[in-house]
Amino acid sequence: MIAEPTLLSRSVQKENSVVDVSSCASVHHVSSERNENRQKTVRGKRKARECSENAKRKHSKSSNGSLGRAENEQLKNGDVEAVTLFEVVSMGRNAMQAVVDDWIDAYTGDRDSALLDLISFFIQCSGCKGMVTAEMFQSKKGTDVMSKMVEDLDEDTGLQYKKFLAFPWILTVTWPLDMDSGEYPLIMSGLYWKRFRSHFCEFVSVLVAQCQNCVIFDGYLLNTLISLLTELSDSRVRAFRHTCTLAAVKLLSALVNVALNLSVSVDNSQRLYEVELAKMASKRASPRLDRIQRKISELQDRKCEIENMMDAIFKGVFLKRYRDVIPEIRAICMEELTVWMKLYSSVFLNDSYLKYVGWMMHDKQPDVRLKCVLGLQALYQDQSSSKMDLFTIRFKERMISMTLDKDHEVAIQAMRLLMVISQSCEDVLSPDDHKNVFQFVYCSHRPLATTAGEFLYNRLLSNHELSKPRDGASDQERHRELVLARVRALIHFHTENELHQHVLYLVDSLWDSAGALLKDWTGLTSLLLPHTSCQEQALSSAEEAFVIELILASVRQAAEGPPLSGRGAGKKVINTKEKKLQIDDCTKLTEHFIKVLPELLSKYSEDAEKLASLLKIPQYFQTDTCDHENSQDGCFTANEDSTLEFLSTLKKLNAFNVAQDLSKWSLYELGTRLLDVEIKHSGLPMEVTIEALRCMCSCILWKLNTFGEGLTSRESALQQRSQLRAFCEKCHRCLSHAEQLVREQAFMCLSDVLIAHNYQLQMWDSSAGTPLLYTPDPKLQKALLSFVVEHVFTSPEQDTHSSKVSESECGDGRLEDLHRRRNLLAAYCKLIVHSVLEMSMATELFKQYVKFYNDFGDIIKETLNRTRQMDKMESARTLVQCLQQLYLRLKQEQDRGNTCSSRVQTYSSIKELARRFSLTFGWDQIKSRESLAMIHRDGIEFVFKGFVQQSEKHSPPYISYLTILSEFSSKLLKPDKKTIYSYLQKFAGEQVINNREESWMPLIYYRASLMGTAEGEDAISFISSDTNKQPSLSNRSRSPSVRQVNSEGMNSQQITSEVQVFNNAIYKRVGDKYHGQELFQHQDFRLTLIF
Repeated sequence: MIAEPTLLSRSVQKENSVVDVSSCASVHHVSSERNENRQKTVRGKRKARECSENAKRKHSKSSNGSLGRAENEQLKNGDVEAVTLFEVVSMGRNAMQAVVDDWIDAYTGDRDSALLDLISFFIQCSGCKGMVTAEMFQSKKGTDVMSKMVEDLDEDTGLQYKKFLAFPWILTVTWPLDMDSGEYPLIMSGLYWKRFRSHFCEFVSVLVAQCQNCVIFDGYLLNTLISLLTELSDSRVRAFRHTCTLAAVKLLSALVNVALNLSVSVDNSQRLYEVELAKMASKRASPRLDRIQRKISELQDRKCEIENMMDAIFKGVFLKRYRDVIPEIRAICMEELTVWMKLYSSVFLNDSYLKYVGWMMHDKQPDVRLKCVLGLQALYQDQSSSKMDLFTIRFKERMISMTLDKDHEVAIQAMRLLMVISQSCEDVLSPDDHKNVFQFVYCSHRPLATTAGEFLYNRLLSNHELSKPRDGASDQERHRELVLARVRALIHFHTENELHQHVLYLVDSLWDSAGALLKDWTGLTSLLLPHTSCQEQALSSAEEAFVIELILASVRQAAEGPPLSGRGAGKKVINTKEKKLQIDDCTKLTEHFIKVLPELLSKYSEDAEKLASLLKIPQYFQTDTCDHENSQDGCFTANEDSTLEFLSTLKKLNAFNVAQDLSKWSLYELGTRLLDVEIKHSGLPMEVTIEALRCMCSCILWKLNTFGEGLTSRESALQQRSQLRAFCEKCHRCLSHAEQLVREQAFMCLSDVLIAHNYQLQMWDSSAGTPLLYTPDPKLQKALLSFVVEHVFTSPEQDTHSSKVSESECGDGRLEDLHRRRNLLAAYCKLIVHSVLEMSMATELFKQYVKFYNDFGDIIKETLNRTRQMDKMESARTLVQCLQQLYLRLKQEQDRGNTCSSRVQTYSSIKELARRFSLTFGWDQIKSRESLAMIHRDGIEFVFKGFVQQSEKHSPPYISYLTILSEFSSKLLKPDKKTIYSYLQKFAGEQVINNREESWMPLIYYRASLMGTAEGEDAISFISSDTNKQPSLSNRSRSPSVRQVNSEGMNSQQITSEVQVFNNAIYKRVGDKYHGQELFQHQDFRLTLIF
């Protein structure tokens, strides 16, 4: 019997944030009537429980048993006194041995009371807050009926109850209705309950281990315990089913250990019997032989009894629960089954039990599949594969397919299982199976890829046949032959693979297992360099290309680490040990390749692909390891006689400087001296000047990148700004260089540096100190614009001097020239988009939108959209400025009489440009409302500037600009058209608007574009209606919806009413966002404020 926890124990449990899972139990010995316990009152139950506890305590004190030793140990450690088994086990494993010994002593003195305590312990571990009652079963007539589980609801008390036979008792467990939805210890969260699970399992194991030589074979303890666990594991309540299933399988595992100990004892006794039997008859002791024989028989009987108990648990619990609806229960069954197979293979390792593992590999829950795979790994590693041949053949396809499992951990362990099978069973996996499995080195999940890489390395690269050296070979030659054999095996795998050609991902997958081979840069580069003793083993050109890619990938892996594109969610944070290893690897590769790389570059100087791969290696160098002697190598001196050799050296420096900061080598000063010579004296070769500009540009970019990482002083900021200004001045002078390539390179360098500087200002951290400020002067801005106009917006020169140039060569040259000009234009547009240059500097670009639409239309349109996103009004002013400048220039040429100049755009082209501009505003008229209003306002003011309504009889000189302006009228909203019409009346007046003279036709056309508000109306119809008082029949039939609009009728009241109608329509469109506000008063609709 088990008592409720004391007040002190309750407080301890409350401090640990656990739920009180106490249970009430009472024991009553009944002679005839079974339902006597239900008639007991609560006071009677409490009295019986107190009497039973007192009896147990008296027995414990007299025999120094029960929980006495455990309590003493807990009190010595400063813990509270524990009364029940549940409380002692919950406190930890320190007193586990003493608890079991005390319980065995109590069982020896009074087995009924002690056994009921144990039964209550399992009930309480299930989280039951109800009551356990027990009555002795004396009649044998109703055994079959009482052994059946009875689980139902007692309507009188409102409690659920379970009544079953656990011989020699009939146990009744009652619990509240809400227990099914409540938590119980095995599923509770927190470290306390996780430890409780391990303590619970350990208690079962220690109990059986301590009882194996005494009470376990009394035919009473385990029979009752097995009956209890079997019945409760079949309950409809999850808590009972889960807890008792775990206890049952752990009990079976403990019995397996007992059976193993008995097997060892039987074998030892059998050998002792054989030794005694082999003695001579005179020295043989018959009584000793009889004792040994009796002992063997007794041990075999005990072993048989243990196996019968295991069989009862397996059939009564495992066969019912391995397909339970709860995944945790299924996982427990599979985990323990593989443990039984490994420990007691003579009984469990056969196809009768293996089939359950094979079936459950198809389970829907990944935890169950994972337990199956992990268990099979242990079985195949235990050299027991000979007993699993049929299972392997039957479930091989399933094990291979599990590498594609949606759960990554299951897929990884399935890959390891195949690796173990391949090592223990050579012929199970076919070459096609290996080929399919090895493909996972290219998968996106890195842990699975590295596992596949380990499989690949163990199977192909660590084969003993590869390491057979030649006779008489030196250690260096043996090492080279081994590296060559492994690389060729890797090449064979790579070339066989027709789906993937990603060497970088292959190296990443092999890095953890084959790191020694991949970091052996001495051995790998020796394969590329000529070797006198192994000419017959030389690599082919394709093999050399693979080795170079392998070296490049391994260098990158050593310098930057595992994260690759598509593998991993983010950049891995490496610890101190990994960082030190990475620095050491970078130092080693730098020291090696700085000596070997020149020879490799010389060998493959004519192979562009191999040379490009080799030139990528220096970007991963550890520049701090390069000593002063390396920097003073002959290729860095300025006293070279050969210009070509000096140019080659400068190109190599630029290639390295792009990937690594070589500021310590004073490359900027070198470029400065070269440009000073060219600017002052000229005569420097064009290629050298270009490379000098590139070198200085890279140095400036590196300094801009690193500037501001720490605290920045004012002196350093001024120094950086002066250096940036000096570089921009040198590039400014180079913009007028005699060679076009030099001018273009200077322009590109200027663009890159200014954009990088602007980006640095945007990302500046105020805690770093004073920012570096530099603004290009107006002369430089004007020079950049002039360069773009002269070098971009020009017709491609056609080579008419030589008739030998073919059409294809001419076409290729034009494409290259177009590509070059597009790059220049894109660089200039980026300066505008990034606010390095003012937006008004884009006017000259927008003028060429129609003329060069086929070549640069996409770039100019994107620039226009970006500037509009930056500032809608300023972008609109730029468009107005562009159109007005083109118009004024056309008027000037017309006044001079030059109407055929190719540099001047015609009136129709300007009108077409305005139409293209209007199309860029898109369909959202509300979004561009203010911009369009500003365009019309500036246009009207431009036309009527200086015009006096009463005195002037002639039309304004720029009145034809209104026709161009009318291209933007279609994008206006109806109320805006009327507002702009009113604004037009202020400048023109009523008499001028009604004038029908030919010189005023643009005004009529513009007025018609504003008044064409009805559907189907256009400007032409209004022109015809205004110039002809009586419209023709053809006009009436063609445009029946055209209505005559009289300007005199457009008074302020009508405009106001129209605006109100428009507001109501907008309210329906945009909802309640502007409810209660006049739209023209809102910040998005300030159209009236403009006028």
